[in-house]
Amino acid sequence: MRLRFAPSPTGYLHVGGLRTALYNFFLAKQSKGKLILRIEDTDQNRLVQNAEENLINMLGWAGIDFDEGPHVSGGYGPYRQSERLTIYKEYYLKLIQIGHAYPCFYSKQRLQDLESGKLSSEDATIEDSVFQDFDLSNILQKMETESFVVRLKIPNNDFINFNDLIKGNIKFDLNLINDPIIIKSDGFPTYHFANVIDDHLMKITHVIRGEEWLPSIPKHIVLYQSLGWSPPEFGHLPLLLNSDKSKLSKRKNDVSVESYIKKGYTKESLINFLSLLGWHEKGDREFYNLNELIEAFSLDRVNKSGAIFDVQKLNAFNNHYIKNYKFDKLKHLLSPFIFEDWIITKDIIDLVKDKAFTLCDFKNLLSFIFIDSISHSDENIKILKSKVGSNILQSFLMNIKTINSLKEMSQLVQQDTDCSPKEFWSIIRIALSGESHGPALDMIINIYGLDKVKSRINDALKL
Repeated sequence: MRLRFAPSPTGYLHVGGLRTALYNFFLAKQSKGKLILRIEDTDQNRLVQNAEENLINMLGWAGIDFDEGPHVSGGYGPYRQSERLTIYKEYYLKLIQIGHAYPCFYSKQRLQDLESGKLSSEDATIEDSVFQDFDLSNILQKMETESFVVRLKIPNNDFINFNDLIKGNIKFDLNLINDPIIIKSDGFPTYHFANVIDDHLMKITHVIRGEEWLPSIPKHIVLYQSLGWSPPEFGHLPLLLNSDKSKLSKRKNDVSVESYIKKGYTKESLINFLSLLGWHEKGDREFYNLNELIEAFSLDRVNKSGAIFDVQKLNAFNNHYIKNYKFDKLKHLLSPFIFEDWIITKDIIDLVKDKAFTLCDFKNLLSFIFIDSISHSDENIKILKSKVGSNILQSFLMNIKTINSLKEMSQLVQQDTDCSPKEFWSIIRIALSGESHGPALDMIINIYGLDKVKSRINDALKL
């Protein structure tokens, strides 16, 4: 199998793009095949500076190894479409010469009208039909001196029956499809044309891509047929959806892989979560490492319908991995998310890791340990300054040196102040951490040490 991931360098790596890349990666590794990275940069107006470098870095971060690409030597390059224009020219001229494509000549004004929307794409297509019948002996010379686009001829009164590896059999009526532009006026190919030429010349055997490209299939199949080539096998992955079943899109959602990394989601959780959006093997297993995903993945278990991108589910995955990382790894992962002068120990991490959904959470969860004094809320001040609160704090401070366990302390303070167990635990927790809920008190006291515990209790008594 030869598979490819072919992003456009028009911005960041989309979470849906990472899922597509992962599925292609799994299949390539599984079959001992090849995975190719191809940069589809033919839309020059939408290129974003450093986007290609960012894409490559993000894919590398995810552990996806490419066998060929702009950053890896290979025998089917160049791997940037902007560097393949002479190749495309050879094939669009061939299509014109054999009568499967035709040039349409555009004045500067007409090009401006089309670009501005004054001339609609639909109207332009209808008007361009006058160019379908042309004299080949004159047309090639005219193309040397005038502006033009090239359109592919779509056969009339015909159907395409297409078998998708995921969606199954689909029938397309070619009467419903206009002749698409395959070469733009700037000489660059459209997605449809470059895609087909490159997939054929790079010997791609399987194209696994998002469902949004399914409507392009008739145009692609006609191109393959026009050039006398056999198409690869296609599989179109289900869309990623919001909880309301609307499409997950960058206009309304946070969909950048880099953004999720910055928000404290780990590689293992993000890959695991995305891999299960639209695919699941039999059974109820949820947690996989990368090698296990490679072994388990199969196209016949990919769903036909869309998959809900549930951030709460992603949080649960992230929390699972955070709780199960070894201390040294978690400490390393945390370094960009906490202050440099915080000295992190295993006990400190263990104190809060069960409650951390992202790496960002640790900064807030642990701040009470490292600050010099706690800034109590008005409600907590009221509780601490109450008669029962003050009595508990004084009794605790008076007996702290002689008590070996928190349980004994609780019993003694309850006898001394006639407070309830709930009142004891609540008051001491607020005094030591500023929160009414949180990590186990004995763990907090162990990390603080006697002097800091006494200091925090004294601070609470001074409010």
